[in-house]
Amino acid sequence: MTINNLNTHIIIMFHKEGGKIILIATTLTVIILLLADQFITIFWLKKGIQLLVLFFLIMILQFFRNPKRPVDISENQIIAPVDGKVVVIEEVYEAEYFKDKRLQVSIFMSPINVHVTRYAISGKINFSKYHPGKYLVAWHPKASIENERTTVVIESREFGEILYRQIAGALARRIVNYAEVGMHVVQGTDAGFIKFGSRVDLFLPLGTKIDVQLNQKAIGGITVIASK
Repeated sequence: MTINNLNTHIIIMFHKEGGKIILIATTLTVIILLLADQFITIFWLKKGIQLLVLFFLIMILQFFRNPKRPVDISENQIIAPVDGKVVVIEEVYEAEYFKDKRLQVSIFMSPINVHVTRYAISGKINFSKYHPGKYLVAWHPKASIENERTTVVIESREFGEILYRQIAGALARRIVNYAEVGMHVVQGTDAGFIKFGSRVDLFLPLGTKIDVQLNQKAIGGITVIASK
């Protein structure tokens, strides 16, 4: 399916994690618009303030957007858990859970990307842990072990156990993780949310066939990261 055809099937909605922020931002925007219109007589100043608060509201709305995308569920494919750019494809030692070498694929999200995290594969949650930490820039080499993060392991039929890690960035101040040990999850459904800039790392078995390249743009729930 081409991107143009995909866009016609995407229905834009807002993620529940942004509900309070969107309500507060909308209320403040309306109040400021009305106050500016009532009390500011200098035309350029009035319009400048109104445009500024409208821009602020639009930025909040676009950040919490939650596109409902058609997911072709497949046990033979691992799909992108988030939107962003593929910044790492390499063999590494995973020290927290596997304690052996794995194939790491990392996707960096800028503040303008959709920040919904989706399950990359269907399966059973075997591990889920939250780690408080720092807020280094998401592409920093130590971000995956020092930043605020969550680690989740899904056991799938075809790939065995795969691990994904939500990592907060310099602007992120809250990671939301829905995965709980024992849950059976469905590929492409909401796994959580990271607020304001971040990264997601995938750790796959060695020898896994990778279907993306460095610097490629990934679309969460759509782009195939790896396949059998």
